[in-house]
Amino acid sequence: MAISLTKGGNVNLSKEAPGLTNITVGLGWDPRATDGQEFDLDAIGFLINEAGKVRNDQDFIFFNNLKSDNGAVEHTGDNRTGEGDGDDEKIKINLGSIPADVSKVAICAIIYEGTARNQNFGQVGDAYIRVVNDNGESEIARYDLSEDGSTETAMIFGELYRHSGDWKFRAVGQGFSGGLGPLAASYGVNV
Repeated sequence: MAISLTKGGNVNLSKEAPGLTNITVGLGWDPRATDGQEFDLDAIGFLINEAGKVRNDQDFIFFNNLKSDNGAVEHTGDNRTGEGDGDDEKIKINLGSIPADVSKVAICAIIYEGTARNQNFGQVGDAYIRVVNDNGESEIARYDLSEDGSTETAMIFGELYRHSGDWKFRAVGQGFSGGLGPLAASYGVNV
């Protein structure tokens, strides 16, 4: 049975699923208020070192860079409409292949051209992030974002991080002003 997290909560993935190696992080959402324009949300992963920055541009995983340089983190592709049930976008992660100098994988989402379209996370409902064990497809943890993102066009959904040799997941749910540019810059990426 999946552990339901609240904002700031965390779970030890290694203890919940002993032998865990491959996971899929699924993100989902539904637009709830719209002027008729389509919403295009994009999942993003940042491989972060102890200093809180990416090591290089290959550690910025998104629809134009689908894989990390060693293939440990892979974005499965851009869903431009969010149509259908289940995860709208997914990021697959091989925990055993994450380089030793990467301490965290931040999982974020942005609203593509959100500022230009006057769209923000306050207009997005039913947003969630979940961690699935690829061995058996069982959901380990889930965080349903209930916070109102008001005017933000970027959101840090959650973080996978190493702690004392184990992999853990933290529910973050933090809006980020300014969209992709400022979010990426906070992790050391220039877009």
